[in-house]
Amino acid sequence: MRLICFFLLASLCVSSALAQTPLPQTATASQTTDSSTAVDDLVRILEDDTARAALIERLQQAAPVDEAVAAPEEALPDLSIARQLAEYTRSVAQGASATVRAVGGIFVNFRQAVDGTLNADYEVLGALAVNLGIVLAGLFGSFWLLRLATQPLMARISRGAANRNAWQKLGIIATGTLVDTLSVIIAWAFGYVLALNFGTTPRGEMGINQSLLLNAFLFVELCKLVVRVLLAPRHTSLRFLRVTDDNAAYWSFWLARLVSLLGYTFMFISPMLASAISPAAATAVQVLIMITVVTVGVIIVLQNKDDVRVWLSELAARRGNGGLWRVLAAVGQQWHVLAIAYLLALLVVWFANPQEALPFMLGATVQSLLAVVIGSLIVGFISRFVNVGLRLPPDISQRLPLLENRLQAFVPAVMAVVRWVVIAGVVVSVGQAWELFDFASWIGSDEGLGVAGSVVSAALIVLTAIVLHVVVASWVEYRLSSNVGKPPTPREKTLLNLFKNAFTVALVIFGVMLALAQIGVNIAPLLAGAGVVGLAIGFGAQKLVQDIITGIFIQFENVMNEGDVVEAAGRSGVVEKLTIRSVTIRDMTGTVHLIPFSSVDQVSNMMRGFSFYISEVEIAYDSDIEAAKQAMRDAFALVMEHPDYKNVILDDLDLQGLIAITPASVTLRSRIKTLAGKQWGAGRFYSETLMRLFSERGIETPTPKMRYMPGKGGKPYPELPPGEEPA
Repeated sequence: MRLICFFLLASLCVSSALAQTPLPQTATASQTTDSSTAVDDLVRILEDDTARAALIERLQQAAPVDEAVAAPEEALPDLSIARQLAEYTRSVAQGASATVRAVGGIFVNFRQAVDGTLNADYEVLGALAVNLGIVLAGLFGSFWLLRLATQPLMARISRGAANRNAWQKLGIIATGTLVDTLSVIIAWAFGYVLALNFGTTPRGEMGINQSLLLNAFLFVELCKLVVRVLLAPRHTSLRFLRVTDDNAAYWSFWLARLVSLLGYTFMFISPMLASAISPAAATAVQVLIMITVVTVGVIIVLQNKDDVRVWLSELAARRGNGGLWRVLAAVGQQWHVLAIAYLLALLVVWFANPQEALPFMLGATVQSLLAVVIGSLIVGFISRFVNVGLRLPPDISQRLPLLENRLQAFVPAVMAVVRWVVIAGVVVSVGQAWELFDFASWIGSDEGLGVAGSVVSAALIVLTAIVLHVVVASWVEYRLSSNVGKPPTPREKTLLNLFKNAFTVALVIFGVMLALAQIGVNIAPLLAGAGVVGLAIGFGAQKLVQDIITGIFIQFENVMNEGDVVEAAGRSGVVEKLTIRSVTIRDMTGTVHLIPFSSVDQVSNMMRGFSFYISEVEIAYDSDIEAAKQAMRDAFALVMEHPDYKNVILDDLDLQGLIAITPASVTLRSRIKTLAGKQWGAGRFYSETLMRLFSERGIETPTPKMRYMPGKGGKPYPELPPGEEPA
């Protein structure tokens, strides 16, 4: 409370001092006593609630009204498009007017210089000319001598870069760039030595204009160094860009001139004229140089109009005239109009606001070019990687023969997505550079971070699902490969293929659901709808449900597997594919039958455990049965001597003997027990051998024979009239 009282008392004293004219006087004892009494009275007032409230009310009534607070609120600025356009055009007009006045000032200064009325210190100008002359002569003379001295070294480096691989050539180019850079830096350092030790300034000091010249030289020559590194007009083997010698010489010539013109004007000549003569002279020189540069730029664009159009069209044709390349080819038809419009807009903007608009446009242009170049390099690398293809080592290809094809199918799709992401990044960078939108601020906000996180999470989920599919499919392929490890059984083939199909379906469903959930889609209605749709399908597609249920039981009971020879639904053949719903059978004629499990009443598998080849032969009624049996035994013995069939037969010949008697023949049966599925080859050879032995031993088969029987009395049948059929 005492601290508050002290501040209030101090405020009252300051207010009184400001309200009155201070008079010099000496403090007396009575004044000190009065101050102590006033403080005590103020303390008593503040301790009393009623007195304190009355004091506050009096102070509020006596306080002056704050005009800033009492004044009515100012009207909000008009933010309409018309008002903004009017403000912009006014600023453009004012800027152009100021530029024109500045240009006119140079003519006034020139007339004053001719008349001798210009107020300039000619001694200072003379000293400036001497100092700059020394630096100019030493700087450019030393640089010319250094370039001349390094020419043999650069020629030797260029010869060493011929017939080298990419990495070796890159190292040689870096060496040549280092030599060229050292030439620039040594000349620049020598210029500083001259500026500090020679001239009209004291030793160890230099003028600001000399520093401007040296810095402009360093900036311009380093920019020209970049052009020389990229184009290398004199050394083809050191050329970084793949252009012809004529194009390299043409572009290096004009780019070097334009860089020198702009760099020395804005970094040296214009600041020197502004300080030595007048700002109007500096502005006039800038205007003249800008008009010259834009004019030269327009001439260069018109000279290369057709060449660039043809180059873009050929580039799009080599890329297959895809969507992006087709747009590039269409832009190439009128690229010169866009380039000239940009140059003219650059000039107009500079006239309107040279201090802010020109740096903004140049910075945005440089950023856009960097974004396009970097994006083009990345897209080119991706395209080259996709075109070259993916090659796996031979041992991996032998273990996983389908992995390379699978990766070659997935990698181009993934790279296409990456390519479009890079293109989107380039577009965003260009828009950010020209301030069409503030992507950096948006991505740094909570909303932007949330959207970016959702998109990245969804992309990672999709990528993880693709990787899992490739891994599981490759593992199944490895387990089914007969070239590595233990050969898979038919049961393993069936179950592993079913597992791969079921895993793929589940992975797609869960991957899509999780990705949609990450980008903000509410998947609860989707799940509920899927349940309702599944229930409707269950009621409406009873055959489908029956197929699936029957297929599940067939798989559980292990009735058939891939590669088995079965009979199902009246079709016999080899099982080529088994799913949870159907079986695919290829019969003896090569016809493929897709049989739903709902139509399968029974399955007859001819390849379980072992098999029998049943041979039933008919011989003539009057043939020797024992001789026929011995022939069957001998035929089996010959089969057992064959190297292809002796290892597949599991038991001796099961000769069951006579099984049927007819008036014309008798039937003998025998069985050969073989490995599952091997009975047909051994049985065919057994039948061929048996028929040969029957023929050699005179055992006849009951083949019908036609005999001519004459009519009664030994007379032949009478001849019939032509056209009549016998009765």
